[in-house]
Order: sequence, then structure tokens, then C-alpha cells
Amino acid sequence: MERRRYQVLDTIRGCALASMMLYHAAWDLVYLFGADWPWYHGFAAYVWQQSICWTFILLSGYCFALGRHQLRRGLTVFFCGALITAVTWTLMPENLVLFGVLTLLGSSTLLANGFQGLLQRVPPRAGLAGSFLLFLVFRDVNDGCLGFEGARFFRFGDGARDLATAFAGFPPADFFSTDYFSFLPWFFLFLTGYFLFRLRPEEPREIRRVPLITAMGRRSLLLYMLHQPVIYALLWLGRVLTGGTA
Repeated sequence: MERRRYQVLDTIRGCALASMMLYHAAWDLVYLFGADWPWYHGFAAYVWQQSICWTFILLSGYCFALGRHQLRRGLTVFFCGALITAVTWTLMPENLVLFGVLTLLGSSTLLANGFQGLLQRVPPRAGLAGSFLLFLVFRDVNDGCLGFEGARFFRFGDGARDLATAFAGFPPADFFSTDYFSFLPWFFLFLTGYFLFRLRPEEPREIRRVPLITAMGRRSLLLYMLHQPVIYALLWLGRVLTGGTA
């Protein structure tokens, strides 16, 4: 089968990217510029944030089977995640990004690439159901529990924890990251997207394309790397121009 871009996927990714930019602009206003916005700390904002990350991770898994150079892609995304960690660690440690979403997507791509032969032997319906069920079971693993969004049924013991266990999903008590996506549970959501692709219908004849949004989706990694400095600069400039303190 010829591997080619589905513009509808770029459009969905572009929509998620635009939503993420708005969310991060709100985050900057609240946490970096001191805006008093109680709504941002509530459930609706949490659902907004989750809708963005779920979309990106599912799409990454869905598109995994479309690519020809997944090893290179995985290494590139992982390196970009490491670069964000290095920059925040050096320049703004109070907003450190450690094991962020790019680290997760890069790691997931590399692992899936290594086990691609095994994954292809899994029946897609069983893989889809099993992956999503495991995601739900491990959703609260960062809190040392099995369960989904507070509905918990098992608690892990307090064993030794360090950065390696934090990457896996078991952070130590003093662990901090402003963007934390551990391997568990999120790798299972990545696999859910992969098996969803295996069950996909044929590409629709009428491609849904929104020029600017679709173009953003095609350049999502570059825009992800650049959007926060640009947003911060624009907000800083807006504060200066409106007479606020820089």
C-alpha cells in the first residue's frame, strides 16, 4: 500500500495544535504573568488539557503505521524532547519539563518500531480493546494506583523510586515537571491509536482540508518547538504596550 499523508489527519493535528497553543497561552498568563483566573484550575480546563494530549497521542499511534522511517522519526522526536528538558533545566528550572509529551512520543515510536513485527501479528480488534483497557487500568499509576480518574482498585507499595521509575510511571515524592507524560499509562493510548489505524476505513474520497490548520498539522513538530517562546514574547510585549510591568 502506498504510504502518503492523509490531509484529514493533518487537519485534526492542526486543530489540536491550535487548541494547545491557546491552552499554553492561558497557562503562561496564569503561571508566568500572575493572572487571576480560577476557571483555569477547574474541571473544564482539565478536560480541555486532556482532550489535547489524548488527540496527539492517539494520532501519533495512528500515524505510526503510515511512516517509512519510524526509527529516524522516533529519534528526532525524542531528541526534541531532550532539548526542551535541557533548555528548561538551564534557563527556567522552576518550569522544568522532564519526561514531557515529546519524550513519550519518541520513546513510544522507538519501542513500537522495535516490536513492529509482533504488533502486526496481534488481531486489531483484540489489540484495540486490550490497549485501551490497559490505558484505563493504568491511568492513575502516577499516584501509585491502578484505576481511572480516581476510581482506584489497587495501590502499589512504596518502593525505591528515582528518575528511571519516574519515566516508567512511578515518580518519587519530590519529582517535579510542568509537562509529565510517563511511559505508563500513555504508551497504551499510543497503541490504541496504532490498532485503530489497523481497523481504519479506506481514506475518504473528499479530503477535509482547512488551508492554515492543515498546514500547521504538517509542521506540528516545528511549531511545537517554537510556540511557547513566541507566545511568551507576545504576551510580554502585550504587557509592556498596555503599561504593565515587564
